[in-house]
Parts: sequence; structure tokens; C-alpha cells
Amino acid sequence: MFLEPFISSFLGNLLLGGFLLSLPIIIHLINRMRHKPKQWAAMQFLLAATRSSTSHARLRNLLILLMRMLAVLALFLFLQRPQFGGWLGWALGGTPDVILLLVDRSASMESRITGADESRRKYALKMLADAAGKFENKSHLVLLDSATRKAHEIATASSLLELPNTQPTDTAADIPAMLQTALDWLIENKAGTAEIWIASDLQASNWQPNDPRWENLVTAYDLLPQTVRVRLLATTQKSPGNASISVTQLSRQQSSGSGEVRLTADLKRTDTSPVTATINRTLNGVTTEFETRAAGQFTRWRHRFAVGDQAGGWGKLELPADGNPRDNVTYYRYSDDHSPAGLVVTESELGPLWQSAASTAGRDARTPAKHHAPADAAPADLHDATLVVWQAPLPGGEMANALRRFAEEGGRVIFFPPGKADTARFVGLGWGENQSAGNDGFTVGRWDEDQGPLANTEEGLLLPLAQLGVRKRQQVVGQAAVLAAFDDGQALLLRQSIGQGEVYFCTTLPLLTWSEMGNGLVIVPMLQRLLAAGSRRLQRDSFAKCGEIGAVDLQLEWTSAETSQRGDLQTQAGVYQSGDRWLVVNRPDSEDEFERVEDSAVAGLFGTLPFQLFQAQRDDTPLPSEIWRLVLFLMLLALMVEAWLIRPGSVPEAVPPKTQPATA
Repeated sequence: MFLEPFISSFLGNLLLGGFLLSLPIIIHLINRMRHKPKQWAAMQFLLAATRSSTSHARLRNLLILLMRMLAVLALFLFLQRPQFGGWLGWALGGTPDVILLLVDRSASMESRITGADESRRKYALKMLADAAGKFENKSHLVLLDSATRKAHEIATASSLLELPNTQPTDTAADIPAMLQTALDWLIENKAGTAEIWIASDLQASNWQPNDPRWENLVTAYDLLPQTVRVRLLATTQKSPGNASISVTQLSRQQSSGSGEVRLTADLKRTDTSPVTATINRTLNGVTTEFETRAAGQFTRWRHRFAVGDQAGGWGKLELPADGNPRDNVTYYRYSDDHSPAGLVVTESELGPLWQSAASTAGRDARTPAKHHAPADAAPADLHDATLVVWQAPLPGGEMANALRRFAEEGGRVIFFPPGKADTARFVGLGWGENQSAGNDGFTVGRWDEDQGPLANTEEGLLLPLAQLGVRKRQQVVGQAAVLAAFDDGQALLLRQSIGQGEVYFCTTLPLLTWSEMGNGLVIVPMLQRLLAAGSRRLQRDSFAKCGEIGAVDLQLEWTSAETSQRGDLQTQAGVYQSGDRWLVVNRPDSEDEFERVEDSAVAGLFGTLPFQLFQAQRDDTPLPSEIWRLVLFLMLLALMVEAWLIRPGSVPEAVPPKTQPATA
């Protein structure tokens, strides 16, 4: 069999040489036959027969060569164990040594699929389990979930639906971090050919397409010695209408001589049509139903309820069942009555104004804030404070460190212009040059009306910032969130978050030479809100997001206030208690965002890596399967055709020569 090509080649060359040697004789015979028609016709027939026989022989030889090439190619493909079909089809891919299953367990993956009683997460797990089951005896299956971001090998693909690390959570997902963990695992375990299977709903906040980590990840994967392919199952099927709710602000205050809790909740909806939304408020085990008008995709709901002199309590706000039950609940807790207290640090004539604006409401009268000169202020003065008003050069040394700790614990600090530029910085911000507007003044063009110290009142009324005349301001050096800005883009109020607290910079003063803020219509509600917000510092309550619990808190033993059992506060939202400490855990705000990454943008994130995207649909799309049986059949078919082509032709029986009659 293996010598046939050489024998065929030798015979072919021999025939060609004989033909070339006999060519002159053939030409001579043709010339002689020109004048002999009968002989010439016979010669033409012989030449045509020879040409036909040669063409058939060449065609057969080409077919034989083609069949042998197909047989060798099929054998090569058979050894590669190619996969084909369905969302993981990858022609000529071969069976990988390792399959890393990256499962998105974020809260958004619990949205239901239209027409099916299952979540995107469950649907994706079924797809992964069915696909990976065909490789569990040939490849190592490694699970990596978004909540723990820990990789561990699993024995069977069918166990994916029951494993604890694939169950629903209230966390967010960090896809770049998951890919980094997968990369570290491949390097540490010196894995061979690998494939990464990702199941996700393409939520933009989880994929973070603008994150610079993507470029570094692609470069690192390209530098790996082994081949790594990426396959993405995008569970972006249609879902029923969905709404989410989250508590954004909560404070306990004295009002009309009695204690009350004021909370603000945000409602976000996928539908824009006006509806009457139902909100169930649970307070210490008692549920009350409320209604509010939702006119668009975003609605802010403000609510207050009396608590009198009772100790702290907890509760939750809940929406009716919809497309995603995971984002229908948000938890809150109000602590024991801790009266907020203000501290004013200034040497200017504004001291009494600051004290009055930052005064505390008591049962019988208001208590003005404490007042110290900058040189007299000490860290001990911050012990019972919830708000610090600082109108002096920025602090340094121990006082600066104490103020930073004060803010990290939940306090609020607001700085007003000292009137002179300074090179000092606090949380990255500092004071620049003064600016004067002349007779026209600076006009406030925009501010945050929904949240923060300049938000609308509970009755929906705006603070009169548009009518606020500002003649002088001092620039702020550094980057921070702008809560209010003038028409020319310069900031009026900036915010820098630090720990559980916030630091503010206001660029003008309530002096007539600076602005009309001294009338109290803006400065008083602004400082009162900061005073109440800073009271969180005095409470024994902590607030955290699922998946972002600190290492110290994770070491404590926590009991769920709702179930009276130990709970997994790292993945499940709720109110938890450990001794005299309380911890309120809610899902991250990013899980209430509905924006998704476009297909082309997702493909671009993986750069030069082999990548395949499949948009999951509710149909019977076949899952991947190995096609080695088909390849083996093609190889055998090619060999059978080749054997038929090289079969020996039938040998005609010998015919005795005819005896010529004797001539007389």
C-alpha cells in the first residue's frame, strides 16, 4: 500500500519517456499517411483512443490521490477530537485539557425569561452542564463563580445545578477580576490547552468595558504558552417588566418633640409608562402597604414614620413580584436615639451664623453647635460630633488625621473658603485662587435635586439656588463629584466620599461681599441635612454591600434578624446582628442598572484571543458534540473509494488467432 505511489510514479515516468522516444516515428508515420486516407483514418482512431485512455488514467490517478489525502486529513481530525454544533460549536477546536466555567451569580442573573419559569442563571447552568458533560471524562472541569471568585475543580458537570457556589446571590459580578483569577489558575497549575466558558447577562456594570484591566488581560493571555479559547453564552433573552427598589438615605430626627425616621428610596423600572407602584414596608415584623405614583423609569419616594422614644428597629421595603424578584427588596435599620451635634471651626464673624445653622433640635429648644477657633480645635472635640463646619485654612498634622477618621466613621465635614489660596490638601482637594464676578454675579445653573444636601424638600419644592446671587467664589483644586455648578461650569459644591462618610467643599461664603447665602434659605437646610446624615457615625449600625464585607466583620458570628438563623452576609442581603452590633447588607447599586454591553463591544474586549459569542434563545438549539464518529466514517469512505479506484481491471480471455486459409 505504501509503495503504490512510488510504483505509480515510476511507471508514469517510464511511459512518458517511451512516448517521447517514439515521437519522431509517430510524426513520420503521420506524414506518410497523408496520402493514404484509409491508413490515416485508422491512425486517427488509434491516436484518439490513446488520448482517451491517457485522460482516463490521469483522472483516476487524481481521484486516487484525492481519496488518500482525504483519508489522511480525516485521520488527523479524528485524533484531534473536534467539536461541533450548538452555542459552543468550534470547528477543528479539539478537546481541551481544561474547561474553566465562569458563572455569573449576580442579582441581575435572577431575572426571569419570558415564557419560562426559570432565571437566566438557571438556564445558563443547564446549558453549561449539558455541554460540559460531554467532556468531563476527557477534560478537567473547573468552576469559578462571581461571588467568591475562587476556582475549584468539579467531578461531574451535572452537579453544577446543586453546588453551593452556583446558587443565587445579591452580589454584583466583576468579569475582569474573574478572568484574572482564571489566568492565575492556568499559570499556577501549568494547564495545557484551555477553554474559558462564560455565562453572563452582559450587564454593563459587571463587564466594565472601559476598565483598563481588559487590555492587560488580553496581553497576558496572549503570552501564555498554551492555546486559550473563550466562549461566551449571553443570556440576553427577553424578560417580563422589572422594577427595583433601594434605600438611599435614612436618618432618625426629632420632630415636634417626638422621634421620627425619615427615609428615601429610589424606584427604577424598565417600563416608562405611568403606573401606581405598591410598596410594602415591614417595620419590626409588621407590614404596611403604601402606594406612590411612578411616572417614568426613575422615581424617588420619601417616607417618614414616628418611632417615639423606642429603641432602634429594622425593616425592609418590598415591591410586588415581577421580572426579577431579587431586586424587589431593600433593608434598613434605624438606631437608638443619638442626637446629632455640630462643631464649627472658624475665626471669622460667621461663627454665630454657622452655630445657628448647624444647631440641633431638642425636645424643648434648639442647641447651637459648638464653636472653636482653629488653634483651639482638638481631636477630642470630635467625639460626639456628627458635622464639622470648617472655615479656615485646611488642617494639618494630628487634626487632619482626626478629621479623616471622623469622616471614615460616617461623619460629615464641610469646608468653606478661607479667602486665600493654599497648597495644603485634604482628601485630595485644596483651595485655589479667588474669583470675582463684578456687577453681574455668578448664576447657579445646575444642582442635584434628587439626593444630597441640596435635594428638593419632601414636598418636592426646590431650594432657591437659581435665585442665589454669588459675587465672589474661591476655586477648588482637585477632582471630586460636583453637586452644584455655575453657568460657566465652575463648581459651587463638591463632594468626596471617604469610608462611610463624606467631605464637602463649598466655594462661596454667606457674606454679602461673597453671596446671598446668608439669608438662610440654602445654608440652613444644607447644614441640617448634613448634620442628620452624619449621625450614622454615633450609631452602632454598619452598612455594607453584598460581596464587599470587610475582613473584620466576616470573622464575627452574625445572625439574621429576619430568620433568627446564621446567614451568609457575603452573598445574601438582610439585617444581621452580632452582640450589640448591627449590620445592614443590601445588594450593590450597580445591580439596579439595566444597561447591557453590545455584542460588538464584548467581542472587542477580547482582542486577539479566539472568541465566540452565542446569544441564547429559548429554543432547542443543540449543544456541542464531538464529531469524531462522522470523521471516522468519512475516512473509511475515502479508503473504500480509493480501493475501488485501484482495483485491478478484468483480464480478457486469450483468443486464439484466426487461421488463415491456405492459398494455392
